[in-house]
Amino acid sequence: MDKMINRRTREEVLKKLRRRYESAGQEHKRKLLDQAQELLGYHRKAAIRALRAPRVGRGPRIITGRPVTYEPGRLLPWLRPIWQASDYACGRRLVAMLPEWIPAYEQHERRLPGEVREKLLAISGRSLDRLLEPLRVQGAGRSLTRPGTLLRHQIPIRGSVWEEGKAGWLEVDTVALCGGSVAGEFVWMVDAVDYTTTWVELRAMWGRGQAGTLAALRDMEAGLPFPLLGLDSDNGGEFLNYHVLRWLQKRPRPVYMTRSRPYKKDDNAHVEQKNWTHIRQCFGYERHDNPEVVEPINALVKGAYGQLLNYFHASLKLQRKERKGGRVRRIYGAAQTPLARVLASSEVSAQTKERLQREKARLNPFALKQAVDRSLKEIASLRRARPWKR
Repeated sequence: MDKMINRRTREEVLKKLRRRYESAGQEHKRKLLDQAQELLGYHRKAAIRALRAPRVGRGPRIITGRPVTYEPGRLLPWLRPIWQASDYACGRRLVAMLPEWIPAYEQHERRLPGEVREKLLAISGRSLDRLLEPLRVQGAGRSLTRPGTLLRHQIPIRGSVWEEGKAGWLEVDTVALCGGSVAGEFVWMVDAVDYTTTWVELRAMWGRGQAGTLAALRDMEAGLPFPLLGLDSDNGGEFLNYHVLRWLQKRPRPVYMTRSRPYKKDDNAHVEQKNWTHIRQCFGYERHDNPEVVEPINALVKGAYGQLLNYFHASLKLQRKERKGGRVRRIYGAAQTPLARVLASSEVSAQTKERLQREKARLNPFALKQAVDRSLKEIASLRRARPWKR
C-alpha cells in the first residue's frame, strides 16, 4: 500500500472506487482494479478484496476442503508416549518403527483403541511430522576439539580409501559433558557410528587423555557385531596420537585410520548427528564432574540404552543426490534399525546374527526405556553428589 497517501485520503478513494465497482461491468471492473493498484499500491488480489462490498450478517464459517483424517485430539494422547519413548524420532523414522513399537506398547502399557491403532499404522511420515510439530524442541551445542598436530601429516584425509558398502567403517567423535565450562576435569563421551549399518557404540571416560580414549575405543570394538575395518575422526589430539595409531596398525589385519578436513564438520556428518540424537538428548548439557558416574554411564550405554538404539530405533540413510538446475534433491532409503542392516550385511557371521536375534526377542523397547530413565535418575543423583561435598 502506498505510504505517501494518508489514511483519510485512502479511505475516501476506496469508498469512491468501491461504490463504482459494485455496479460496474467486467471490463470497467478491471480498470478500477488497475486504478486501485496504481493509486494505493495494492496487489491484484488485495485490490479485489478491498473493492468488494463487505458482507453483512455473515453466518457461521463453513470449512471446505478434504475432511481431517488424523485428528490431533484423537491420536496425540496415544502417539505422544510412543514418540517420547523413541527419543522424539522424526516422522520418516517413526513410521518405520510404529509396526514394532505399537505391539510393544500394548504389551507393556495398555491396548490402543482399534481405530487409533489402524490410523497410526496407516499414517505417513509427513503426517506424523505435522501432528508432532507443536511438541518439538531443539537444542544447540559447541565444539571443543583441540587439534592434534603430531600425526596430522601421517594420517590421510578420508577419500576413496573407504569401502562404504561394507560394515566396519566407523566415524568417531567426543562430546563434552562440561555444563558450558571446560575448566577442570569432567566426563567425556566417545561416540562411534558405523557408516553402512548405522550401528552405534558409546562410552564414557574421565577426561580426554590419550590412554583413556584408547581404552574406550578398545571396549567399543569388542561390542561391535562385525570386524573393525576403518576409523575416521576429526583432528582432535585424543584420536591423532601414537597410542591409537599403533593399536590400529599393529594387528594381523591393520585398520585404516583417516581424518576429516580441519574445520569441516560435514566430513563427519554421520557421527555429528548422533552426538545430538544419542548423547545430548539423553545426557543433556549438565556438567558431569564426579568420576563415579563413569561406571554407571558405561553400564547404561552397553546395556539398556545401547540395545534401545541399535535394536529398536530406525534411522534413514542417504541413497543418492539428484541435481536439477540449482537445486539438489536428496533421496533416502526406507528407514531401518541398525540391527536390520546388520542382519542384511554379509560381513556379519551367521552365529552373530542368531545371537542378536535371540537377544532382541527377549526385549521390549518400553521396558528398556523405563530402565534407561531409572539409570539416568541414579546418574543425576551421583552427578550432583560431588566428592568434595560429602
